[in-house]
Amino acid sequence: MALEIKILDYGDIELESSFLVLGRDCGRVRRVPVYGFLILGGQYPIVVDTGYRDNAIMETLGMRGLQFHENMIERQLANHGVKPGDVRYVLHTHLHIDHAGKDDHFPMNTTVVINRRELEYSVSGLMHPQYPKPDIIHLIERLHHPGALRLEDLEISGPVELIPGVFLEAAGAHTEGSMNVHVDTAEGRATICGDVIYDFNDQVIDPVRTFGPEEYQVTGNHGGSKRGEKGAIRKLMYSGAKFLLPIHDKPAMVEHGQVVGRLDMQIPGPVSQSVPKRNWFAA
Repeated sequence: MALEIKILDYGDIELESSFLVLGRDCGRVRRVPVYGFLILGGQYPIVVDTGYRDNAIMETLGMRGLQFHENMIERQLANHGVKPGDVRYVLHTHLHIDHAGKDDHFPMNTTVVINRRELEYSVSGLMHPQYPKPDIIHLIERLHHPGALRLEDLEISGPVELIPGVFLEAAGAHTEGSMNVHVDTAEGRATICGDVIYDFNDQVIDPVRTFGPEEYQVTGNHGGSKRGEKGAIRKLMYSGAKFLLPIHDKPAMVEHGQVVGRLDMQIPGPVSQSVPKRNWFAA
């Protein structure tokens, strides 16, 4: 059976718009989804990112969480016939507040996989308080339980194949330890790219406050340089992946470095919106 990706809906967040896209609509509130991913078709199910702990924890960042009963991770997995105890691996693109909040819903024989640099970065104080105490403490508990935590050194090793068709690679953006997850599906490679991209339209398709069509706009929330952020987006766009899946926007279909379509809640799946190519040199 070929690998496929089901999108898990963990609820929404309301936050200030320029946090998502640098310089966009400063002071205005945007509502964005928080997604996770369920990889099926291998020997065991794999989950990528687990959302935020509860609505109250988002208030520590001045944001509003909108998580309801149907968004609970057990409910989202059950929609696909999966229980937390069935999951072999939980992978994390990174460990921010809205990505690793439900790891403690999985048993200790489910292995959480992260880039070692991300665990180090989470306790550096450099992006405090986006790494909440209860999430990180749980990971330290896993560190002291054999088999419950797996740490990669992706900056040194290069891409690692976790299971046939699932590869982990350092993202080089957003946080110092972020990683991308590549999944080889029947219709081509799908890359789960965390928060390197928050908003395809305003960062990539028609980037706001930039001087050219491929001068991608960065997020308003990153720990490194703007050059590094732009380069990481370009690397994704020209990586050869057919699908890019961020955490806070619907997936995109990519061809030759251009977004040509948008998809909904599964990969592979039907294109729900086409994106026409723009003629930058119109007569």
